[in-house]
Amino acid sequence: MHRLAAGDQLNGAVKGEGSDGMDRQKAMRGGAALWEAWQDGRQIDALPSDCRPGTIGEAYAVQDGLAARAGLAVAGYKIGATNARVQARFGVDAPFSGRLFADFVGESPLHVPPGRVNFHTIEPEFDFVMGRALAPRAAPYTREEVREAVASVHPAIEVPDSRYTDWLSMSAADLIADNAIAGLLCLGPAAEGGLTHDLAAQPVIVRVNGAPASEGAGRNVLGDPWNVLVWLANHLSARNATLEAGHIVTTGSATDIVRCRPGDAVTADFGPLGEVEVRFGK
Repeated sequence: MHRLAAGDQLNGAVKGEGSDGMDRQKAMRGGAALWEAWQDGRQIDALPSDCRPGTIGEAYAVQDGLAARAGLAVAGYKIGATNARVQARFGVDAPFSGRLFADFVGESPLHVPPGRVNFHTIEPEFDFVMGRALAPRAAPYTREEVREAVASVHPAIEVPDSRYTDWLSMSAADLIADNAIAGLLCLGPAAEGGLTHDLAAQPVIVRVNGAPASEGAGRNVLGDPWNVLVWLANHLSARNATLEAGHIVTTGSATDIVRCRPGDAVTADFGPLGEVEVRFGK
């Protein structure tokens, strides 16, 4: 799988956020259990009660433990729960984030070998690559500041995955701990004119084996993918983490999640922004 430039794997570790009931040892134990399941390609029902997060702060502490245990370079961030329906399902009123590990980011067409993921689903997403860093600060970042820090816009397909047997029954805290159900990312080329394009109005069409499967638009993620990026910049700033130059940010599914099967070839058409493809091995 193609490796992209990435920052320090411990970038984004939080000072004190896990202090509301979960000490570092427990957070590391929970993160290690999830990473070991990820490495082994197996799923668990839930984390043990003594290291299962009960709050959002504890969940990010466990996610930090997972990242530390994995020891992989971080290529950027993924964002989940970027529409009201998903937020309501998991009982949250804001999105949540996970890390994109560089080892799991590839170019289009992305080939997914058999057994590489626990379930076969895809999410077409508008992605950004940062041109300069946005470091933690007291004042919130504005939309204009965030836009000026972006180098390029890309069409992408995320292949989410979970270390839980029944992830849809889990809490938002469980999912955040599980690296926000991150799996693989298929990143398309930089879109010509992407920085000035109206992303909210841009249709996205997903086809499975050539047949239309779902359709949406950029407005389905917090009203505009740019809004998602602004949220992440301020979310990371509040966590004392830096959104680094070169980091990729994937902003959530612009269509319904599309369920696939082994052997399927999936394309996401972003019109003038380009097309990306994922092929599942059989």
